[in-house]
Amino acid sequence: MSQFDQKSEAWSALFSEPMSDLVKRYTASVFFDKRLWQADIQGSLAHAAMLQRQGVISADDLAAIQKGLAQVRAEIESGAFEWKLDLEDVHLNVEARLTQLVGDAGKRLHTGRSRNDQVATDVRLWLRGEIDLIAGLLEDLQRALLKLAEKNVDVVLPGFTHLQVAQPVSFGHHMLAYVEMFSRDHERMLDVRKRVNRLPLGAAALAGTSYPLDREWVAKELAMEAVCQNSLDAVSDRDFAIEFTAAASMVMVHVSRMSEELILWMSQNFGFIRIADRFTTGSSIMPQKKNPDVPELARGKTGRVVGHLVGLITLMKGQPLAYNKDNQEDKEPLFDTVDTLKDTLRIFAEMAEGITVQPEAMEAAARRGYATATDLADYLVKKGLPFRDAHETVAHAVKAATSHNCDLSELPLAVLQGFHASIEKDVFDALSLRGSLNARNTLGGTAPAQVKAQIERHRARLG
Repeated sequence: MSQFDQKSEAWSALFSEPMSDLVKRYTASVFFDKRLWQADIQGSLAHAAMLQRQGVISADDLAAIQKGLAQVRAEIESGAFEWKLDLEDVHLNVEARLTQLVGDAGKRLHTGRSRNDQVATDVRLWLRGEIDLIAGLLEDLQRALLKLAEKNVDVVLPGFTHLQVAQPVSFGHHMLAYVEMFSRDHERMLDVRKRVNRLPLGAAALAGTSYPLDREWVAKELAMEAVCQNSLDAVSDRDFAIEFTAAASMVMVHVSRMSEELILWMSQNFGFIRIADRFTTGSSIMPQKKNPDVPELARGKTGRVVGHLVGLITLMKGQPLAYNKDNQEDKEPLFDTVDTLKDTLRIFAEMAEGITVQPEAMEAAARRGYATATDLADYLVKKGLPFRDAHETVAHAVKAATSHNCDLSELPLAVLQGFHASIEKDVFDALSLRGSLNARNTLGGTAPAQVKAQIERHRARLG
């Protein structure tokens, strides 16, 4: 009979009374940290192989551990594995079942490690894999936005500052702004991955161990880039989780900004886009409505992810070295952040393909807002007028157009010449929406030629 059959807790020989059921429920993590089981087995296999290489356990023990963990894996994958609240967490559940299967060899697996360095390793291994998935999803979203941009390079959208019509831009150019944001997010994720991908295992409880471990070998076996160099820091560090959640919060902030625009553009007051019906919902009492629930919910979920970031920072701010039970509270916000981010990126990549642009509504809005006023000022500057004087002159022209309820381009030439004698017939080229786009043919500008070049640059980057 194993120690786990005799007692429910791995430490129970010291205690004179069992843990209360309430405390068991309060302190247990197995029903959320069981998702770490693959990382737990992966780390255990590498640890066991190292122990055998170092002569700490026998080849027979290693073979038994490998066979037993293979059965544990199969049971979990098939759903036959029984997760027990009494065993508190994923680590003790896996170890208890292993010991049932292979006896003393299973008990030897924990030599030279603690649950403190074990859980830190498991979370890092798990998060590394999730970051790789998220990086791929960020690339998928960028590709979807590139397709949308490419279809609408020549579509004129009113660009806004202060939510006031400012200057005309290419709709494709506007979409590429989000590609840039998600590109930076991708870079941040890969940078975070470097610091996630470090090995705490072998730090044991907090002080290292007297067993002759080869931590560098384990790091290579687990494809980790480095070994955590200080045992105290190795078991108590959760910077990597905070840093990941900060990067995830940035992604969600960018999603939220995009959501806000989609919501505005879809409203009848704008009418710039339509979102495919499969991404919208109706009203229970107003049959005419199509509600942009997906972007609205993503905007709301941004607060949830940012809240997890604040929670993790607050969790760590008062902890002394080394490991404390507080750190059990790192997992649920981290897990939820990962789940929320992955779901959001998947649905937004799909939704981007279901966006239909309404060019006429966009152009009409650009004209209503005198989007080419700056172009008239630039025109006058090129005629020799100082910019500040040109700015003042155009303000008078806009005032006149407003009083006549027309666009600047619709004012007669004689009226425009009344504002400055240097204005000639070619002014209407500058005042046209497409003339304005084409004029901004500098690197990073909104001219269709520049937008197409940027699309090709991103395609080459994304492969």
